Amino acid sequence: MPSAPRAAAAVVLAALGFYVSTLIIPLLPEGTDPGYFVYVNLVLGAIIGWRSVGTRVGRGWTAAINAGLTGGVLLTIAGLFIQGCNEMVRLAMKNRYDGPFEAIAAVFEIAIDFALIMVDVNVLVTLVVGSIVTGLAAEIVGRNYR
Repeated sequence: MPSAPRAAAAVVLAALGFYVSTLIIPLLPEGTDPGYFVYVNLVLGAIIGWRSVGTRVGRGWTAAINAGLTGGVLLTIAGLFIQGCNEMVRLAMKNRYDGPFEAIAAVFEIAIDFALIMVDVNVLVTLVVGSIVTGLAAEIVGRNYR
């Protein structure tokens, strides 16, 4: 059921996904085309904010911070998995894999490579602070609007 806290969490986490994606793009190897990277992470942020963070409001400030941090972790894991799948499909179309199991295993290898690219102070601090802000924003909206 739609509610104001869900909408607030979706908007703030989508904005976080968008901003963190713009921080990650300069860290990618030279000549990498980001494609729909930013937009995929924006949509992921909206979905995770709506489904995960927005449903856990009204339980206090600590629970709100925990919900926001959980949303940030889910956004990171889902983003790495989806971008890994996307890269695997791109490489599979160039016949880089001998079989389907090698391609499936490559998803996780690619996701780990992307995670290592993502390990940057600006990116990690932005993710943590933005996740906390997401949880607190949803809690504030939940207290003031029903």
